[in-house]
Amino acid sequence: MSDPGKRFSVKLDTRRGRVDMSHGSGGRAMAQLIEQLFVKHLDNPLLRQANDQAAFNVPAGRMVMSTDGHVISPLFFPGGDIGSLAVHGTINDVAMSGAQPLYLAAAFILEEGFLLADLERVVVSMAAAATAAGVPVVTGDTKVVEKGKGDGIFITTTGVGQVPDGVTISGDRARPGDAILVSGSMGDHGVAIMSSRENLEFETRIESDSAALHGLVAAMVGAVPGIHCLRDPTRGGLATTLNELACQSGIGMRLQETAIPIKPAVSDACELLGLDPLYVANEGKLIGICPGADAERLLAVMRAHPLGRQAAIIGEVVEDPDGFVQMETAFGGSRIVDWLAGEQLPRIC
Repeated sequence: MSDPGKRFSVKLDTRRGRVDMSHGSGGRAMAQLIEQLFVKHLDNPLLRQANDQAAFNVPAGRMVMSTDGHVISPLFFPGGDIGSLAVHGTINDVAMSGAQPLYLAAAFILEEGFLLADLERVVVSMAAAATAAGVPVVTGDTKVVEKGKGDGIFITTTGVGQVPDGVTISGDRARPGDAILVSGSMGDHGVAIMSSRENLEFETRIESDSAALHGLVAAMVGAVPGIHCLRDPTRGGLATTLNELACQSGIGMRLQETAIPIKPAVSDACELLGLDPLYVANEGKLIGICPGADAERLLAVMRAHPLGRQAAIIGEVVEDPDGFVQMETAFGGSRIVDWLAGEQLPRIC
């Protein structure tokens, strides 16, 4: 295939142009959009082959695959945008199995009239996130819908990865006596989105924690191969994710409220907005559950990594046929940390 952007004599106007229906028609305009925008920024040898699929060699062993749709509003927010989020979100879902993410695929649903400048900004961000993570986008798809039938842009990403030998991490493996850890402060992403959406300003700038976590996971697995569970607490936040794990494993959990890291600015914003930070989404944090005897070693490894400096042990797994997640409050009382009921923050990922 020729160099990206060299095939057509007319250059795509990414400064003033807009997406129109011809960009999804399968004809010249679509080919130009793909070549001069998507391939230009996401360029790599597999993508440049321009097939409807990517063929690649894989290491021996267990493979994992995950797919995720991204419909966030607003598209650009403090600390990231829908492009970087689409990369980070799927890389993290693959990594929560203990796998090394290898490749990504991306599908774009574009609304007629969407600014090409904004589209390029999204794709540039996506390319930067994929390059930084070392996980290339090797194939994809583009569709255009009529004006009024979309919301600018939706992105679906699919990732594949390989699990190292001897690693078995799953949501059904938590056992009584295990320790529960988090890699850092809770609620940053959701509060950043809501603050941007509502044009709220606080004394301290609140940014999304969106980040690719596979490097942190690799360090954790290298130190404690016997980790039982990993999960990134996205929609529904820490509380809902812990309930999911308790249900999968058939156990209960006991948390210490004072041990859960929450930034003062996030706590203050949640109080103003009437939100509970335990239910607010994160996009660059993880939950780890490991045998209690390994907890301090795992905590030290997490804190030594740039994405785990605020890691903490927040509780323990207990026997409970009802699968309750309970928390000792800062005031010495106890409460049930239940599933999220309804939608606290819509369109946050």
